[in-house]
Amino acid sequence: MTDLSSRRLDIDALRAVRAIRQHGGVTRAAEALGLTQSAVSHKIKRLESSLDCEILARKAGAALFTQQGEELLSYADRILSLHDEALLSLTKTDLSGRILLGLTEDTTCSDLSRILGRFHRLHPQVSVRTRVRMSLVLRAMLERGELDAAIIQVFAHEIRPADVVLFREGLHWVKSRELELPSGGSVPFLSFDDDCFYRQWALDIGQDGGAMLETVFECASAAGITAAVTAGLGVALLSDRYLRPEMVVIAGRMPEPPTLAYVIRRARKARNPALDSLITEVISEISRNGGLSLAA
Repeated sequence: MTDLSSRRLDIDALRAVRAIRQHGGVTRAAEALGLTQSAVSHKIKRLESSLDCEILARKAGAALFTQQGEELLSYADRILSLHDEALLSLTKTDLSGRILLGLTEDTTCSDLSRILGRFHRLHPQVSVRTRVRMSLVLRAMLERGELDAAIIQVFAHEIRPADVVLFREGLHWVKSRELELPSGGSVPFLSFDDDCFYRQWALDIGQDGGAMLETVFECASAAGITAAVTAGLGVALLSDRYLRPEMVVIAGRMPEPPTLAYVIRRARKARNPALDSLITEVISEISRNGGLSLAA
């Protein structure tokens, strides 16, 4: 029988493991956590010694984690979630009120959903009503006072001083490897609908390089645009997490798109203690884990 008395799952080491997964490597995880690379490596080695197995695959060309590392990751998410929820539950107050919150479809499939679920369990007297819309629609709703706050995507140069930045990612012109673009004339454009600010940028500024865009496909869904690119129907603007091996990033021919950012933006209205508490929890989560993840 295995003696478990001398074996421990260190919480900080589990955070380091999760950060390595989120950020794609030890160096980037260390930067996100505000630690040195050697400190993160030391935490992982101590954890491997305690568990008597390798967590990271340290061979060129291999996957980032070993099979045991992948198994540990599935437990790490649950352990850290329960650990952080337990700490919060011991300091929770009788918070009550209402939050009108806007989300994009992307952010419903992210760490934010887990945070919202935990917030609801810790503060059952707070009513959170959520609207899922495109970023431009949510911005307009904020301006009209129909939301208390929204988690939206903006260009990095549009970030406001009061915004809480959750994560950043690149935006790219992409096409299928098999698609040959014409040397002259119009370029077939795969576009999101009128409520997408990618589309507005592409049609207003994205043609300044001389390539005229002809919209041949329009879809509100990122999955639909991704499928159309893969099928070779034209070019599109897609963010980092939607890039696929069968796609190529177009460089030189089109103007370089701005960097994207996901932010929490509040409406300009009276203070909301319940919203203050939720935003504080999101900021604390970023601080503890070196950022949030967003699923494709």
